[in-house]
Amino acid sequence: MENIIYSGEWLALASAVVWAVAVILFRISGFRLHPLGINLGKNLFALVLIFLTTMITGAGFCPQAGLKPTLLLLLSGFLGIAVSDTLFLWTLRLIGASLTAIVDCVYAPFVIGLSYLFLGERLTWVQLLGVVMIVSAVVTISASDTDNGRGPLTRKNLVLGIILGITAMAFVAVGIVIIKPILKDVPVVWATGVRLVGGTLPLIFIPLAPARRQDFRPLLKLSTWKVLAPASFLGTYLSLMFWIGGMKYTFASVASALNQLSTIFIFILATVFLKERATTWRVLAVALAFAGAFLATF
Repeated sequence: MENIIYSGEWLALASAVVWAVAVILFRISGFRLHPLGINLGKNLFALVLIFLTTMITGAGFCPQAGLKPTLLLLLSGFLGIAVSDTLFLWTLRLIGASLTAIVDCVYAPFVIGLSYLFLGERLTWVQLLGVVMIVSAVVTISASDTDNGRGPLTRKNLVLGIILGITAMAFVAVGIVIIKPILKDVPVVWATGVRLVGGTLPLIFIPLAPARRQDFRPLLKLSTWKVLAPASFLGTYLSLMFWIGGMKYTFASVASALNQLSTIFIFILATVFLKERATTWRVLAVALAFAGAFLATF
């Protein structure tokens, strides 16, 4: 039973499912809230939930993990949450949910490549073919006639969104690969909490700048949290724990490829609930990205 509960593959898949729903909610929040505001709000909300989870489960707040693992987790949080999530949310705002999901498929190639270089995980020709297909999917959408769910996309916003999305995935890939070796020795909930701290602390100081305060004022309104609270619960609390658990209990390359299944779920949800167009180019890009992510698991 323990092997089933803690299966890295199942946790990675669960992360993809809840993340897909959260992305749709973050997209809705992004219509009225700046990406920096969304990022800070979701992180603070998830930190409260992590604190409550730790208290309820009786887990220790300061396990004997050592200074180096703690610092690596904090750095991982800074790269993968403070920086990457802000860029991701900006991408979501610029090009919409379905296109963002396709761009984010470059996450798997980044993790697979870094795992090969630094973790000694295998890299086969089939995996390389998967990487090529994912990159082809990104190229496909860059040449397509698209909109972001709120009207036609300008070429400038499309290119900027793709660049920001790829950069976001590079940061999150580095953030997870640097902590992969230590995850086997630390509790999942504690690791999630420390990463969140590392991703939240840098953002707390931004509202102190007078020029940026307006980006965070909506967080003081109760109406903002009607969407942001469930998005944070799914996308930052649950998905992050499932994601780290998947990385802990299976190969990073396998977990990252299963995470990419969120592309399919996001595309369907964005089409149904956000009324984003399911054009021929998008369907082709999703098919390429999905097939590439699948091949990357071999």
